[in-house]
Amino acid sequence: MEQRRLTLSLRGGEVPFSPIRKLTPLADEAKKRGIQIHHLNIGQPDIRTPQPVIDAYRNFDAEVLAYSPSLGIPSLRESIAAYHRRYGQPMEPRDVAVTVGGSEAIFFALSAVCDPGDEILVREPFYANYIAFAAMISAKVVPIPSSIDNGYALPSREEIARFITPRTKVILYISPENPTGIVYDRQEMDSLRELCERYGLYLISDEVYREFIYDDHVRFTSVLDLPGFEQHAILVDSISKRFSSCGARIGCIATYNRGVMDLVDKFAQARLCPPTVGQLAADAAYRMDPSYFVPIKEEYRRRRDVLVSGLRKIPGITFHVPEGAFYLMARLPVDDAEDFCRFLLADYSLGGKTVMLTPGAGFYSTPDKGRDEVRIAYVLESPKIVESVEILAQALAAYPGAKK
Repeated sequence: MEQRRLTLSLRGGEVPFSPIRKLTPLADEAKKRGIQIHHLNIGQPDIRTPQPVIDAYRNFDAEVLAYSPSLGIPSLRESIAAYHRRYGQPMEPRDVAVTVGGSEAIFFALSAVCDPGDEILVREPFYANYIAFAAMISAKVVPIPSSIDNGYALPSREEIARFITPRTKVILYISPENPTGIVYDRQEMDSLRELCERYGLYLISDEVYREFIYDDHVRFTSVLDLPGFEQHAILVDSISKRFSSCGARIGCIATYNRGVMDLVDKFAQARLCPPTVGQLAADAAYRMDPSYFVPIKEEYRRRRDVLVSGLRKIPGITFHVPEGAFYLMARLPVDDAEDFCRFLLADYSLGGKTVMLTPGAGFYSTPDKGRDEVRIAYVLESPKIVESVEILAQALAAYPGAKK
């Protein structure tokens, strides 16, 4: 009998490496050479984690670190529901499932509504890991194109409808958006609602940055604010950015659709439970006074304005001013932004310092899109952003592949 060879899953081969982390080995080598790196590649804020969150970890004194309920500890589910009730959404704990970060929330939500071969509409550029989540359930991301040249405006209902097929099951979006910083206005939300109602689609809304909107004229609309849309709407969320607690790995799904929540319950039972102590920390965070966000939002606004002001002085850079979150997509005067990002880490420094950016192509599924773009995360204090912009300007001037 012929011996069979070991093989790996085809599905696993479809999952891409994260563009946000793929250049980490180059960054590690640069640090070994004594180069200081300003990390503007990853959405890891340097804002201090709130003290109640830290205290919840320090004060945990149970004799056994036990499982929690699969859908999350009741007090946290109530705290999340109460958070939404502050915004006028009549949510109860039964409408909430606690997850292992926002990533699991997205994975569970997609798993609940998609079968293998189904299609997920996402406006591109989009959060890079959406492709990975789709591949993990053998579904397909179908990009809805947008452009930096018109401020990443959402196409009309008629244009979006051209991408809908019998296999389309869901529209997935994030607002405020990673990576562009745009915020979907009420008219755009109504367009998505009408499409979902017309074609029988779910609308999954990633709202992890909802507190971080910087311009007074911009109004946030949650998927849960759309009247009569309860059965279509699924919200995914996380404490990672909201409370600068990325390592806690606590997120949630919120929906009034009982069928979706029943399936999420099954998935949650299969993975047993979210981190027990992390849930206690998240509960403490959600119980804080909402005034906590006022100085945090102002700090991010300052950082955005510092970044925008600096980039405007660099010849050849094109970008749209972000309205929220803490990311900016920029088109650089280069043919290959990933090669430039490698140049920054492997071949360039200014005064012993350099900057790490994320190549833009990883936020697109359309081939060759975003090749001259980068995502910049303004998650560091303003003096470091000023320094980073100067490094970027000088590096572009020194880069052999820059457009003249």
